[in-house]
Order: sequence, then C-alpha cells, then structure tokens
Amino acid sequence: MQLFFTPDLNPSLENFILSEEESKHAIRVLRMNNGDHLHLIDGRGGLYEAQIIDPHPKRTVLTILNVKEDYQQPRYHLHIAVGPTKNIDRIEWFLEKATEVGIQEITPIICEHSERKEVKLDRLNKVVVAAMKQSLKAYLPKLNPAVSFKQFLKNIPNEGVHKAIAHCVDAEKKYLNQILEPAQHYIILIGPEGDFSEEEIDLALEMGFCPISLGEARLRTETAALAACMEVSLLNR
Repeated sequence: MQLFFTPDLNPSLENFILSEEESKHAIRVLRMNNGDHLHLIDGRGGLYEAQIIDPHPKRTVLTILNVKEDYQQPRYHLHIAVGPTKNIDRIEWFLEKATEVGIQEITPIICEHSERKEVKLDRLNKVVVAAMKQSLKAYLPKLNPAVSFKQFLKNIPNEGVHKAIAHCVDAEKKYLNQILEPAQHYIILIGPEGDFSEEEIDLALEMGFCPISLGEARLRTETAALAACMEVSLLNR
C-alpha cells in the first residue's frame, strides 16, 4: 500500500487535490494514471482510499471512495523528551525509528550539559512524515519546539501520567516494566550526551519522576530514547 500524506483532507470531502509534491510523486515517480487507486493519510488517524480522476504532476485530482477513521489508533500515549545530540543525524535516526515503533509526542529539551542548543524542526518533521508513511501509520507524532529542561517540567501535568527519567548516576533505579501499566500516558526523560546534571535529576525527582535503568550497557542518547520506545511498545502489544 502506497500512502500519501494529506493533512488538509477531512472525511466530509468527496474530491481532493494532491499537493504539488505528492502529485509529482504519484504521476512522475510512480507513473500512476487516470483510474488508479491510492491511499491517503491525514496524520490524525484517517485512512482514505481514493481514485485518480485527473492525473497532473502539479495538481492531481482524486475522488474519495472510502474512509477509515481512527485507523490503528494507539492504546497509549508516549511522550519522550530528549536532549538533542550534537550530530543532528542521530536525532533524525531516533525520530525515524521511534515513529516506526510507535510514539505520539517528542520534545527536544535543552539541558545543562547539552552540546546542541538549537533545533530546527523543518527537516525533522519531514523525517517523521516519511517514517509515518513508510510504516503504514495514520497518526503523525507531534514534534514540539525545543525548550529548556526546567521549562519543560513546568508545563507537564502533575496527575494522570506515568513519569520516568533515565540517567547514568549511580542510584537506586527500576526498569520500565516494573513501574508502567499498559494503556496509559507516559512521559520519559532522556538526557544529552553529557547526561542530566545532578540538579536536573533532583528537580525531576521532586516533580514525581521515577528513576529508571535501560540496562547495564552505556547507551547513546538516541539509542536510550529508542530503547524506551520499544519497551513501552512491547508493554502495550
């Protein structure tokens, strides 16, 4: 199944015009033509079956044949706040794999030990969209603008969410499967290459975050974030 991302589409429409980018992909790259069927996703759970009625490399016109709402709706909400790596390619890798495995929200957090202080979202959003399409998902993970660690903690809810922080300081910790329950809202903090500072760890613990271990090996930031995604996904399988 070939998916096309159409965020402006809604279930009430009978016809729709693909964007120039998606039209070019359909007509020039995939060589689709009049009468061919294709599938559209709106990033909000809508999966649409459509048929080409006017093939054009800049404005392909479709008629909507069938709509499935809440397609493969996740039974949990995972929000990972992660320190952006110095090499942005590593964060792109994490976003791609996390989208494939299953994640609903990501926030880059600027920490005391962060080597990267700025995150441009344009390229990262394209990575997330491509991964959503490749993995045949209909929900687009929300990628938030980067914020400071302290500001992030100020904006999160105090109740109704399972909160955990992964850090490298020697201390009593638990594994995720020891503290999480299925079908819940989770927020997991993953530090930058230099880890969280002791002040940041203490602040998170005061806010109700549970210290967790992701295993005995020392993991890169992006690997630790993906490991947390995979544990939560397996818990909710």
